[in-house]
Amino acid sequence: MSIKGLHHVSITVKDFDATVELYTKGFGFKKGTAWGRSGERRAIMLEMGNGAFLEVFSGAPDEPQPSGLFAHIALASDDCDADYQRALAAGATVQTEPMNVSLPSDPPIPIRIAFVRGLDGESIEFFQYV
Repeated sequence: MSIKGLHHVSITVKDFDATVELYTKGFGFKKGTAWGRSGERRAIMLEMGNGAFLEVFSGAPDEPQPSGLFAHIALASDDCDADYQRALAAGATVQTEPMNVSLPSDPPIPIRIAFVRGLDGESIEFFQYV
């Protein structure tokens, strides 16, 4: 297995700045990689400890969201492609095939990601630094 553990959980929020303040001041998370500017879709990785992050995106819709809804769970991987194929063979379904992405941060961070859906529709990401 090349899965090393949880990398991050992702949420999309209505008030980006207030959410970042809550998690940094209220929970002690540390600000990490960020991208986007005010007025655009913004994102930040907040380090929770032990190498795990909370990824916060701006832009949630104005209507109420289900309590506790997370966008996806991401697993840190040494081999995104192999883990993706293993999950599909075990019954997961394709959401997004493996691809290289560069986080538009400063400096840009190259990653390889893929997404599958679990048996109940949950979104699972394989996240590999390249």
